[in-house]
Amino acid sequence: MQNLKEAPIGVFDSGVGGLTVAREIMRQIPQERIVYFGDTARVPYGSKSTDTLIRYTRQIIRFLKTRGVKAIVVACNTASAVALEAVRDELDIPIIGVVRPGAKVAAEATRNKRIGIIGTETTVNSGMYVKLIQEHLPEAEVIGKACPLFVPLVEEGWTKDPVTEEVARRYLADLQKSDIDTLILGCTHYPLLRHMVGDIMGEQVTLVNPAYETALELRALLEREGIANDGENKNFENPYEFFVSDLAEKFKTFASSILPCDVTSIKKINIEEY
Repeated sequence: MQNLKEAPIGVFDSGVGGLTVAREIMRQIPQERIVYFGDTARVPYGSKSTDTLIRYTRQIIRFLKTRGVKAIVVACNTASAVALEAVRDELDIPIIGVVRPGAKVAAEATRNKRIGIIGTETTVNSGMYVKLIQEHLPEAEVIGKACPLFVPLVEEGWTKDPVTEEVARRYLADLQKSDIDTLILGCTHYPLLRHMVGDIMGEQVTLVNPAYETALELRALLEREGIANDGENKNFENPYEFFVSDLAEKFKTFASSILPCDVTSIKKINIEEY
């Protein structure tokens, strides 16, 4: 069993957004190893069809399994919303997404039962957040708003740019008038815009970051399954490995700017081979 405990967690996303989830895992369960895959050749996922996203997810899972992972985190709201249930039964290791933990916390946080969700077109249109929020709080009203430009702006590194703020103000204008008291950052790129979104929405609106909640759920899952790493990574020179499908240098620069560790090497792979 010891070997399984020392095996890494697989984490994947369409690009750099899932690094916000990886960052929380590093903070909350620092003894765990991580293999991260960013599908930078095929980002963004938010405008892709369900069939395409399920195919991508299967390919990435096959790749992560070659790295000997003991559990997988779908660190992408879009893939969590539309592909996770389709692939869950095909796996012999635990897999979790970011939608369910975020929905649960939003349902607990709201006082007036009016919850906003911002995400990609596919995530918002999937209705998955509405379904999961209403499992916890049947009378909740959920108002969704797709913000497709946020992903390319974050990938470009424009998290504090006036252009991004102008886009954010236009996207959030309707939500500002909707009397929500809780807003889910329903895309893993969006926590990187948290301060901007918070300033626009005002302090009366609680922002929910599913990345943080997912790390806590992962910790509970590993303990429940008896596969939590009880060491301190002493046997491993580099506990964090990063792979991408394109643009390794750009990814490395971005990852180094937001992660609490040195990102020394990024390997580019051909994901279509899996």
